[in-house]
Amino acid sequence: MLPPLLFNVGDMRKMADDILIPPIVAALQSGDLVAAEHRCRTALELAPDEPDILLLLGLGLHRQGRQRDAVGIFARLVELCPEDSVHWSNYASALDRVGDRETAERAAETAVHFAPGDPERLEELGLLQLQNGKPMAAQTTLMRAHELAPDSVVIRLHAARACLACRDHRADELLQTWREWLPLSDDLLGELAKLLVQVGELGDSIELLEDLVGRTPDDWSAQLLLARVYERVNRLGQAQAKLQAVLATLPIDADPGIGREVESQQAQLAMRRGSYASARALLEKVGPGHEAHDAYYFALASACDRLGDAAATMRALETAHAIQIRQLRLSNPYLLEADAPLLPHVDDRVSEDDYRGWPELKAPDRSQSPVFVVGFPRSGTTLLEQMLDAHPDLQSMDERPFLNILAGQLESVGLEVPRDLHKLVQSDCDELRKGYVVLACGKVARQWGTRLVDKNPLNMSWLPMIHRIFPQAKFILVVRHPCDVILSCYLQNFRSAPLVAACRSLENLAHAYVAAMNNWLHHAALFHPDVFVSRYEDLVADPPAQTAKIAAFLELGDAEAMLGFAERARQKGHIRTPSYTQVIEPISAKGVDHWRHYARYFEPVLPILQPMLAHWGYDSGPTPHK
Repeated sequence: MLPPLLFNVGDMRKMADDILIPPIVAALQSGDLVAAEHRCRTALELAPDEPDILLLLGLGLHRQGRQRDAVGIFARLVELCPEDSVHWSNYASALDRVGDRETAERAAETAVHFAPGDPERLEELGLLQLQNGKPMAAQTTLMRAHELAPDSVVIRLHAARACLACRDHRADELLQTWREWLPLSDDLLGELAKLLVQVGELGDSIELLEDLVGRTPDDWSAQLLLARVYERVNRLGQAQAKLQAVLATLPIDADPGIGREVESQQAQLAMRRGSYASARALLEKVGPGHEAHDAYYFALASACDRLGDAAATMRALETAHAIQIRQLRLSNPYLLEADAPLLPHVDDRVSEDDYRGWPELKAPDRSQSPVFVVGFPRSGTTLLEQMLDAHPDLQSMDERPFLNILAGQLESVGLEVPRDLHKLVQSDCDELRKGYVVLACGKVARQWGTRLVDKNPLNMSWLPMIHRIFPQAKFILVVRHPCDVILSCYLQNFRSAPLVAACRSLENLAHAYVAAMNNWLHHAALFHPDVFVSRYEDLVADPPAQTAKIAAFLELGDAEAMLGFAERARQKGHIRTPSYTQVIEPISAKGVDHWRHYARYFEPVLPILQPMLAHWGYDSGPTPHK
């Protein structure tokens, strides 16, 4: 008998490369997976633990759907090649496919360790972190991947998802240039449309979704998302027609979740028709889609509120906010720490001594400065904004976090707002104003004969920065009964992480309201900005008289155009704020003293609000109209 053949390592690899591997690759390419596996196992008898053959075997098992067998092969590969990031990445993917995501995440971390500059390895790790309920880590990882591969559309989309999970406005920035990415595959187009919906770019999402469903009519998720967006932009007939079309063509064996989504949307349309009992019945029938379905409980609370069932409303809201706080502990835990501010910047103050140290700089006059509409959220700022936007001499742009972005740019160079505003020189402020205009033009087609209206309620906390950049700007401070404001906020499903944190309870909201108002009142007394206080109750009680006063304050002349705001809002289609359903309707005083239906829940809240109730004249009897 001949002695066995002996091969050194070089001979084995050459044989694997030249003789054993090509037939395996050919079988895989032809789709003959059984033959490919047989050839792999035969080759491994000749070249045991040959990494290239093991890799092909693992890939073949994966394509056969034998994921657990594939896991064993990739586990062996990382033992043989412990510093090979590709093998660790394959191992992570295989573990993910069998549902062992925690181990998969650790394998992906190892892959990144051995290839820290590889954006694909970072992308894989970030997605696993998202799946494992670690949004903060995922955001950090995927933003690193984006920095390394800024032209990768897929990585950009994943990074935007992570930012949205953390309620971070950078998601808007990541998606801003989406038109440059076209054409995309249908899968990516659908993912992009979902993300655009989440950041509030509903007009853009409709454009994509209408194209997508026209080519893929059996894409039920896209069909239902389009129906939901139609409702959101007040195209109620199209929303109803889309739902009916889905029901008419839905296969009998379709995913039950599709039917649940249809009924949830029908409940929302019932709310829009004023059929609150029908909406509640539908919602209670379908139930939440999953254990973290906060939006379901907000919708149920809204229906119960309209029916006057205060106890059911509060039960639903307690559940909704508890879900959001659990999510916030994962995505923004610092907002829930004992020493965290109630809202961003409400504890920051510019003192008189600080202000005296500000250098005198040149700045635009009031005609070249925006009109800032501020006030605590749910005070009626959206109603007033739509009135102003209906005037031909004004142009609004919905809520935009421009000042947050500019402050972030200052912080990136070591300047903290408002503490370091005295360090800004003329060129700094000129650049900030230029940056503001660029941001505005990126969101609205500027009509240069008009004055810009910047409505963002919590810009009231940015008064020092606004005064530094636009010291001649006019402000309209919108005031409403603090209890109505608190209740309305508690009823809302806010996107902003700080507002979610503030809304964890009525008492916490009340403290946040008082802190925000104290911040405004302190700086208003210091800077003496040109402010008109618009009382919500007065505006809804006598719109012509109040709009005339506002027009006079803004030196607009005739205010009649402002009374046509509802038609103007309908023409715009999309309103970014939770008030999108109200501002297309005639003015109503139904929201005045709404909080009194919940009076027993406000017993611990009233003492907290007492200073502001007294300051604004709401501290006795029914809400006054002045």
